[in-house]
Amino acid sequence: MAASKKTGGLAGVTAGETHICTVGKEGAGLTYRGYDIYDLADNACFEEVAHLLVHGTLPTQAELDSYVAKIKSLRGLPAALRTVLEMVPGDAHPMDMLRTGVSFLGNIEPEGDFSNQTDVADRLLACLPSMLLYWHRFHTDGVRIETETDDDSVSGHFLHMLHDKAPKELHRKCLDTTLILYAEHEFNASTFTGRVITGTLSDMYSAVSGAIGALRGPLHGGANEAAMELISTFDTPEEATAGVQEMLERRDLIMGFGHRVYTTSDPRNVVNKKMSQQLADDVGNTTLFPISEAVEKVMWDEKKLFANADFFTASVYHFMGIPTHLFTPIFVCSRITGWAAHVMEQRADNKLIRPAADYIGPDLQQWVAIEDRA
Repeated sequence: MAASKKTGGLAGVTAGETHICTVGKEGAGLTYRGYDIYDLADNACFEEVAHLLVHGTLPTQAELDSYVAKIKSLRGLPAALRTVLEMVPGDAHPMDMLRTGVSFLGNIEPEGDFSNQTDVADRLLACLPSMLLYWHRFHTDGVRIETETDDDSVSGHFLHMLHDKAPKELHRKCLDTTLILYAEHEFNASTFTGRVITGTLSDMYSAVSGAIGALRGPLHGGANEAAMELISTFDTPEEATAGVQEMLERRDLIMGFGHRVYTTSDPRNVVNKKMSQQLADDVGNTTLFPISEAVEKVMWDEKKLFANADFFTASVYHFMGIPTHLFTPIFVCSRITGWAAHVMEQRADNKLIRPAADYIGPDLQQWVAIEDRA
């Protein structure tokens, strides 16, 4: 039998069909259920996109109003969950905290019959920001914050809990847009992890906990945090240019550039870059955006690597006063919509996901008694 073709990391392997998203498809680019990402970023709010992904359609105004009211009503955290979040150490990785919080919520609010799946999805969409900011504020500021704000949007709710006040509209809108851009991305590592778990007929909490675990890894999530650490080390664009060139000569890994699927550009980058410049002007920061542009230019000139969605998101979040260690958890607060959509799609036509592997170990060997082993 001929050996199968090696496919490192399953690159190029089609592992299923989806109605949810196209990524890098000729003539389509990035779309959610057929809607171009630029149309959604320019015209939709994140709650509309969440409804599109989780419930399958863009909502009417009446449906959107009802959906926003539902999400607002589900933000509160049970006392037992708040106790668990307080017990998670303040120096723990926030992704570990979210994984624990989701898993614990599955114990006290179990999904039960799969007919409840959209309610579970909406509950997680509503309370993941509450979990994140309750834990952060408790361990950082020593306060037990109220997690049921009057803000209509997930983005406004997040920033309100972080800063103890309703955010500026520009900041709220920019965060809202990043949530749209991060909401879904086809069979990426965390989504595929969630689908594998779902394929065993496990519950949505298990699938989401597994997806969070996959996103925790620096080769999937965390590039925006690494990008922030990088650009923060330079004081001028000239220093950034020289510094990144030295890093390339040392073959250092520079996060936030290139993509496993896209070959020439990440369509989300142009949106994030524009927001970064807007926010830099808004807060009066004259250094980080030019430094980011300098790094971007070196990476393209020297390696033909383009900035992906994570690179300029770093400065976008920084300009809004969001601590760097919360960047990747924001990804979770957005991608829960895509994960939930894939859980439901997997369940609709479920097959156990069990690929084969080519064995490359030793040939069949004879058993040797322990006293005769060398």
